[in-house]
Amino acid sequence: MKEGNVMKFANRMKVLKPSDIREVMKLIASNPGTISFAGGLPDPNLFPAEAMKIATDKVLTDNPNLALQYGLTLGNVHLRKKIVALMKREGVETTVDNIAITTGSQQAIAIAAMLLVEGEGAIITENPSYLGAFLAFKPFSTEHIGVNGDEDGMLMDELEETLKNNKHAKLIYVIPNFQNPTGRTWSLERRKALLALANKYDLPILEDNAYGEVRFEGERIPSIKSMDTENRVIYLGSFSKILSPGLRVGWACADHEVILKYELLKNGLDLQSAELAQMQVDEFLNSNDLETHIGKINKVYKERRDLMIKMIDAEFPKEATYFYPKGGMFIWVNLPSHVDTRELLKKAIERKVGFVPGGSFYPGGDCESSMRLNFSTMENEKIVEGIQILGQLLKENI
Repeated sequence: MKEGNVMKFANRMKVLKPSDIREVMKLIASNPGTISFAGGLPDPNLFPAEAMKIATDKVLTDNPNLALQYGLTLGNVHLRKKIVALMKREGVETTVDNIAITTGSQQAIAIAAMLLVEGEGAIITENPSYLGAFLAFKPFSTEHIGVNGDEDGMLMDELEETLKNNKHAKLIYVIPNFQNPTGRTWSLERRKALLALANKYDLPILEDNAYGEVRFEGERIPSIKSMDTENRVIYLGSFSKILSPGLRVGWACADHEVILKYELLKNGLDLQSAELAQMQVDEFLNSNDLETHIGKINKVYKERRDLMIKMIDAEFPKEATYFYPKGGMFIWVNLPSHVDTRELLKKAIERKVGFVPGGSFYPGGDCESSMRLNFSTMENEKIVEGIQILGQLLKENI
């Protein structure tokens, strides 16, 4: 009899690795009392728990047979109609036929890769970019090409040079609003230029707007999708940051032909997103003012952002630089190149503070001298204490 694991895994399993963020969270969990700036988590104290309880009771009282039954693969029609209205805020006129409900926008990212990339196809991303997208892309594309940026977004000259030199590129993935991890927001000019290059080189764009409603200042900038005249943009939205990530309700908005392909792929993945969760969101939106709820969240997060920046300015050495985020949940700190933030994290955990080292946010994993700090979860006194500890640690190691 053979001993050990005799299962023959698919080749794609060779390239998959655990998420650095999840590994950091395990470290923090094993050190009780640690101040965590690591996770990209909403503050659970801001979840609309009572309103969601009322919504759930109403759904299960009025429509239990619908809520607990299988539903449409593309999602609940009533909720999709409300998403059509939300898309108007992004300057996009659309219909329910252009909306697919997904199990969080994370699933929508993975489906886009399944739909558009295979073999040696490469995906172009910002440099750095969302680690979770890399994990979603990996089973379908092992080549992710990062393009550098500044405070206004991806550098267009560098993007065009990348497109010229990579004929096997299949998709451009971007987060234009309050990007994870840097917090930067693309200017209107960069958005227009990106779309022009995508048209020129005949490439689709995956526009991830998971943080778009978490805005503290500045005017809403038109989405890339709103300027799309060739139906090449797939727009992703989510209720995770403004209602609850536990509901796992996100969506994709795209050309009808693309949505039909989403339906085919999603049907094979999970048949549908949870009908009860979709109806909970729909009923919440029926019975509550979303703008008021978002306003409460943003007031708290803005206060925490302001406090973290104030503390960084006061406590970090002058060699530490950062982007100023006008929304979202993160501050991205760049340090001198000789500083290895993976090693720094080990020392920080000993002092009961956690963060995410920046290297894993780079497609090439070639920059270890940065860190992502989350400000949405910790209360004010923990932000003050944690940044003071990190500041002292940085002064000792720079």
